[in-house]
Amino acid sequence: MSVRDLIPWNRTSTPAPTALAQGSASPFLTLHREMNRLFDDVFGGFGSVPSLAGRGFGWPQVELAEADGALRVSAELPGLDEKDVELLIADGVLTLKGEKRAETTDKDRGYSERSYGRFERSIALPVPVEEEKAEATFRNGVLTVTLPRAAEAPERRRRIAINGAGAPVAKH
Repeated sequence: MSVRDLIPWNRTSTPAPTALAQGSASPFLTLHREMNRLFDDVFGGFGSVPSLAGRGFGWPQVELAEADGALRVSAELPGLDEKDVELLIADGVLTLKGEKRAETTDKDRGYSERSYGRFERSIALPVPVEEEKAEATFRNGVLTVTLPRAAEAPERRRRIAINGAGAPVAKH
């Protein structure tokens, strides 16, 4: 039973019985409940604290800082080991990939729980780095990647001129 079944949305009518409790429930009521369940499953993670099982957008949490001539990227990956994570760097983009599988069984209480999930997060690096000198450490669920800044790198930005509103537009 979900919380939604307990809330009296319309106080003038009596609450409808669940489809499982009474076999003669309306098919439209059953469809309505299934659609609500579907939306709860899909959109239930928005606005909540992300976890691996029900991650929100931007998981894992990443912090980017520049210090001592290097770019430092830290990612919080609780419950993972270094063998569960893969790091790739190419064309100024750092990619974190990983997978977690967990299984819990409590025979005394008679339940078994499994969770698994994959993630991939690509981070565009704001400065040019020496990709071949990148180093990574993984301690206590925190991945830290150190990327030395390139000594002489070309500027990767360009100013774009904006035409004024009174400029004539050429017709073809």
